[in-house]
Amino acid sequence: MPEESEEMHDSDALAVARRMQSLEGTSPAWDLRLEDAGAGRARVSMVVRDDMLNGFKTAHGGMIFALADTAFAYACNSRNVMTFAQHAAISFLSPGRPGERLTAEAEEDAVNGRTGVYTVRVTGGDGRMVAVFHGLSRSAGGPVVEGLDENG
Repeated sequence: MPEESEEMHDSDALAVARRMQSLEGTSPAWDLRLEDAGAGRARVSMVVRDDMLNGFKTAHGGMIFALADTAFAYACNSRNVMTFAQHAAISFLSPGRPGERLTAEAEEDAVNGRTGVYTVRVTGGDGRMVAVFHGLSRSAGGPVVEGLDENG
């Protein structure tokens, strides 16, 4: 069972992710679902629609990247310090299928000073690995959401 301060921090992380999502155009346009967020982590999903397909009738790589990048953004901003992507790369392993729910789970690997390293795993509805995304973040400072208690 997490300590109270961890629970408060996870609730703050979720508040940050919800605030970021409310300001985006991409989340409502693509029906991205924020499933969970906590300290250094986030889970986001989407259903692959026909307008997200490439010429081979599988999920366009840019859509999979955008899903992973969104989870990455929520995870690296989870401590309510404004943070941006500095570098990202993705490896595609399996196609996303029309009508399938893809889930991106971002996890913090390490933070050193203003730099963070994150891995995002994108899985298909059947649990197979669709892609692995690696992101490097850089914090700029300042809160994402004013008024959150950073001490939990």
